[in-house]
Amino acid sequence: MIKKQIHLSQQSKEQLSRLKGKTGIKNWNILCRWALCYSLSEKTVPTDTASVADSNLEMSWLTFGGEYYEIYEALVKAWCIQMNLATDEENVEKYFRLNLERGIAYLCGTGLIKNLDDLVMLTFKERKN
Repeated sequence: MIKKQIHLSQQSKEQLSRLKGKTGIKNWNILCRWALCYSLSEKTVPTDTASVADSNLEMSWLTFGGEYYEIYEALVKAWCIQMNLATDEENVEKYFRLNLERGIAYLCGTGLIKNLDDLVMLTFKERKN
């Protein structure tokens, strides 16, 4: 298991709140899954910055991943391997957090997402590249 409890920064919470309003997706964990996958599709390593878990938004790892929590952990490990990074528990947890925060920022900062359809179309555009 990557982490028992996931704590997000206030900035990420605010970005997710905006995405919730635009997409109509009501659950934080669903948006976080989209954000993680979007970031993992990038061909670069996220900037290693200290994360400040200063919001009251937290969820358990099992809430984040749902019935597919093992798949999300495997995706992060596979991404680490692809990026030639260690796959020990500490490193996988670190890059999960960095990818999650980056993904949230990307989804909120694209300016392309105005509704749920835009979010779905973003995945199709990414597959073509």
